[in-house]
Amino acid sequence: MSSSCFHCGQAIPDGDLVLKQINESEQKFCCHGCASVCEVIHEAGMESFYQRTPDGEQLSPPPAPNKDIEFFDYDEVQSQYVTDLNHRREITLMSEAIHCAACVWLIEHTLAKMEGIIVASVNFTNKQIKLKWDNDKIKLSNIIKCLNAIGYDATPYDASNSEAAFKKANRDLLYRLGFAGFAMMNVMWFSIALYSGADQDSEFRGYFHWLELIVATLTLAYSGQPFLKGAYTSIKARTVGMDVSISLGILTTYFYSFWVTVQPNHIGDVYFDTLIDFMFLLLIGRYLEAISKNKAIDASRRLMDLQPKVARLLKAGEEQIVPVRTLVKGAEIIVKPGEQFPVDGIVKAGESTVNESMLSGESREVLKSPGARVAAGTLNVDGRLTVTVNAILQDTQLGRIVEMVEEAQGSKAPIQCTADKIMPWFVTTTLTLAAASLVFWYFNAGIEFAIMTATAVLIITCPCAFGLATPMAIAVASGVSARHGILIKNGTVLEILHSIDHFVFDKTGTLTKGQMKLVDYHFESFVDEAQLLLEVGSIEQHSEHALGKAIAENIKARYHLNYTDWLEIEQFRAFPGQGVIGLHEGVQIQIGTAKWLDDLDIEIPILFMSLAESKAEQACTAVWIAREGECIGVLFLEDEIRPEAVELIKRLKEKGKRVTLLSGDLTVVANRVAEQLGGMDVIAEVLPEDKNRVIKDLQKQGQTVAMVGDGVNDAPALVRSDVGIALGSGTDVSMDSADIILINNNLLSVDTAIELSSRTLKTIKQNIASSIAYNVIMVPLAMAGVLTPLIAAITMPLSSLVVIGNAARIRTFFSRKAIAKRQQGDS
Repeated sequence: MSSSCFHCGQAIPDGDLVLKQINESEQKFCCHGCASVCEVIHEAGMESFYQRTPDGEQLSPPPAPNKDIEFFDYDEVQSQYVTDLNHRREITLMSEAIHCAACVWLIEHTLAKMEGIIVASVNFTNKQIKLKWDNDKIKLSNIIKCLNAIGYDATPYDASNSEAAFKKANRDLLYRLGFAGFAMMNVMWFSIALYSGADQDSEFRGYFHWLELIVATLTLAYSGQPFLKGAYTSIKARTVGMDVSISLGILTTYFYSFWVTVQPNHIGDVYFDTLIDFMFLLLIGRYLEAISKNKAIDASRRLMDLQPKVARLLKAGEEQIVPVRTLVKGAEIIVKPGEQFPVDGIVKAGESTVNESMLSGESREVLKSPGARVAAGTLNVDGRLTVTVNAILQDTQLGRIVEMVEEAQGSKAPIQCTADKIMPWFVTTTLTLAAASLVFWYFNAGIEFAIMTATAVLIITCPCAFGLATPMAIAVASGVSARHGILIKNGTVLEILHSIDHFVFDKTGTLTKGQMKLVDYHFESFVDEAQLLLEVGSIEQHSEHALGKAIAENIKARYHLNYTDWLEIEQFRAFPGQGVIGLHEGVQIQIGTAKWLDDLDIEIPILFMSLAESKAEQACTAVWIAREGECIGVLFLEDEIRPEAVELIKRLKEKGKRVTLLSGDLTVVANRVAEQLGGMDVIAEVLPEDKNRVIKDLQKQGQTVAMVGDGVNDAPALVRSDVGIALGSGTDVSMDSADIILINNNLLSVDTAIELSSRTLKTIKQNIASSIAYNVIMVPLAMAGVLTPLIAAITMPLSSLVVIGNAARIRTFFSRKAIAKRQQGDS
């Protein structure tokens, strides 16, 4: 019969029983960790912890010890989590092992006994430990070790997480929207009762008015807060924005209705239901706008996450794991296979291939040998390297890219909605007309009629339609496009995409597939082509190199092979950056670079070399094959152009757009790709950090620029451009930095997005025009006293309904009839 652990309460597996004396009594434990934790708890006099643990509650086994806890003692590391680096410091730790009130008691009482601890407070709900300590008396690592000793993992918590902050704000807006909706449904019943005749009975009339007043007051205080706060901010800044007009209409309606309510002998109508309807509709617009504005707020964080926080420092012949911040120029570090480089540096010893695609966007892996430069964030594939540190953190190539992303984000001015441009004029005119009506009718018909007329003017001219004109059209366009593979993260770009006059494309992975394809080969005449290709594929399928994988996959697809069809290969060996060797039926085959074959004293025929030079001008990569020391063939691989790329470039040219290919490749390669695409401008041999500069220079020339890319190196340019477009198959950072993501990975969606932009802007202009026409007709009637506030409240939503209905028509953009019509127009 299995027994349970004395500490954690979990069953003890067979063969894992650990016995230990606790208070002169032998107890059973499931592991040495639980035994040690229990011993520490009893030695500290905290044995009442077990009495405080709820019945049936099982504790987690103690966490595995963290070997790198000392990192957190460095000021450079603590600066990421601690505000003031003085002797008294404050930090928040996170521990997932906290799961009951007993855990809270144990942690707080244990830490309270430690010298140097000022405050230790545990939040059970979010599993956080708020800690204040004297850094001169105790180190943070010792505090964490103490927590580990009693069974709790602990790591610093970053409270400035931007994504969490956005979710909190969005959730708050959703709560306000829900409250307004709930209030609207309830007040509507009161209004129906009044409209049905209850307002004829003074007793019932007053009763329902007070009920509506209570609900409206609560709704105004909670759901109306964003508008009132925005209006206060605008007035304080001496500007007139949409919130000013909205708040004025809301408050005027509220106080007039309040006045009618508190005057029981006064015959008049209240408009609390209209007030709540205003806020509900406007909050819907605010919420839709908020979720569409959530763009690349943490692209910089994702970029920096590519760079390791620790490094293997080589000191006196021994490896030490240290924070990257503590490294200095000239220090030597070790980077093992499968690890990312934590710094920019120069290889001192060792050879390895390095995957630089996350920075360069290029698919080829690069051989690094002594004297070669390596960049932080790139991946060491298959060899151990000793690297001399040249730059760390912000000074690395990756750090400069991060800096450029942040700079571009700050310099990119937000697109101002057409409605916002009209709003100051609209609000000023509304206030003037309302004031004029109040004064005129005060002297001609008395205060009551004057207030009703002025209120009718404010109600009927409430800028709800203006407020919805842009975000509603953008929301509909964004939703319908997302269902067809075009994710519009920043809806305002729909206002300007159609007016872009210069489209700049990254090459690798954007205009091309980013996948090497076997396009040609040449063998000696005595060679059995099919047999040799099968042998080559069988060898390369063991390789981890990008070219090797591409060769194997292409041969497999060419002959419709399964993995079981590969030949048996013996003594496979890979030589990083050079090639591979394998034996088939006792015959040795070498596959690799020309330089490698030359090092092996294998002579390459002149005919093969001439052919390779010719293919190089066509952007082809040569891979050589030798059998038993004799070169017998060469393979040519090429990055395949996306099938829809040619059609897209053609369409953009027909629209009068300027098109440029931007690439880090050799000029001869980039020019060849441009020719295959039908001709376009070429800017080649551009370093990753220079792509941002190219976009900036084009903008200085007065051009509006759209950047289409997919790699980390494209991120600064995507943000710098007026519109950034990323492919869904690209990196997380490029998608975070873009305004539009092509989830369907179809380049023709760029043209579709341009057409959708034109349609959306047309709809926005129609919405604003209809709203203006409505006000031109209705405002004079309200000023003349023809329209009462009640009639105004009934007719006011008409302009909003027209805007919403017109925006909904955008949904037909992707209908078969609309697509066919656009295609006929193109032809």
